[in-house]
Amino acid sequence: MTQDKVIIVTGGSGLVGKAIEWVIENDKGKFGKMEGEKWIFLTSKDGDLRSVEATRAIFDKYNPTHVIHLAALVGGLFKNMKYKLDFLRDNLLINDNVKKVVSCLSTCIFPDKTTYPIDETMIHNGPPHDSNFGYAYAKRLIDAQNKAYYDQFGDKFTSVIPTNVFGPHDNYDLQDSHVIPGLIHKCYLAKKNKTPFVVAGTGKPRRQFIYSRDLAKLFIWVLREYDEIDPIILSVGEKDEVSIKDVADAIVKAMDFKESYTFDTTKADGQYKKTASNDKLLKYLPDFEFTPFETAVKESVEWFIQNYDSARTGKN
Repeated sequence: MTQDKVIIVTGGSGLVGKAIEWVIENDKGKFGKMEGEKWIFLTSKDGDLRSVEATRAIFDKYNPTHVIHLAALVGGLFKNMKYKLDFLRDNLLINDNVKKVVSCLSTCIFPDKTTYPIDETMIHNGPPHDSNFGYAYAKRLIDAQNKAYYDQFGDKFTSVIPTNVFGPHDNYDLQDSHVIPGLIHKCYLAKKNKTPFVVAGTGKPRRQFIYSRDLAKLFIWVLREYDEIDPIILSVGEKDEVSIKDVADAIVKAMDFKESYTFDTTKADGQYKKTASNDKLLKYLPDFEFTPFETAVKESVEWFIQNYDSARTGKN
C-alpha cells in the first residue's frame, strides 16, 4: 500500500514527541493513526539536525511529505543560539516533496511590554524580554519565513504556540526543569526521605498548563486540518488558569504525600500572570475537551513513579 503522507516528527524522544506518538498509537477517535499515514519519530540517534549532511541523509531515507518540527524543544538544541542555523528548515526548501511543516514557537517570543491576554496578532509588536532576546527573535523569524515561503512558493509552513506543557517523559532535573516536573520530583524525594515538601514562593502566580497528550491531539489536528500560515496558540482558556498552589496541592494529592508541606515566601515569585488567549483555537475546535488538570497531574505523577529509574532526573 502506498503511503499518502509520510510524517516526520523531530524531537521524537521529548515530552511532546512522545505524547504525539502515544496519541497516534492509542487514540481510538479522530486523533489516532489514519489510513495512508506513516509516522516516523526521530531522535538524535537518527542524525544531528545541526549537520547539513545528516539532515539531508534523513530526508533522502524517509522522503517525508509532512514535518512536525519539535527538535528545538528537546535538550535546548537551538536554545543556546550557538547554532544560528536550523538545517532542517533549510533542507525543507530544497525538498519539493514536503507539503506542510508545523514548527513550534514559544510564549517567550511575545513583547516584554504588552497587554494581557496575549494573542497571535501581538507577536511582532515590540522587543521581547532581554533574557530571551536571541532565542525569541530566532523563533519570530520562523513566522516571518513561513509567510515568505507561502508568498513565494505557496508552501504550507505554519507554527503553533503552546503554553506551559507537562506530562509523561518530561524533564524532571531539579536544576533546570519547569515548575510541574520539578515539583513532582521534589515531592517524590520528600515522600521517599520523609522530609518536608517546600515550594519556592507564595504559590500565588497563575499559569495556563496544557497536558502533553492534549497538546499532541492539537498538533495532529494542526497537521491535518489547520490551513492558515499565521500561528495559533494551543492552550487551555483563561478560566482554566491555575495557581502554583493549585499545582502543588494536586501533586501532594496525587503523590499521597502526608508530611509537612509549606511555601518559602522568601523566594521570588516571578511574573504573576502571563495569560494567553485561546479564542482562535476555540473558533476552530469549540468542542475540544481538555483533560481536567487534577487528572492530568495524577497521570503524570503515576508515570514518574513507575518510570523513575529511566526518567530524565539529572542523575542519568
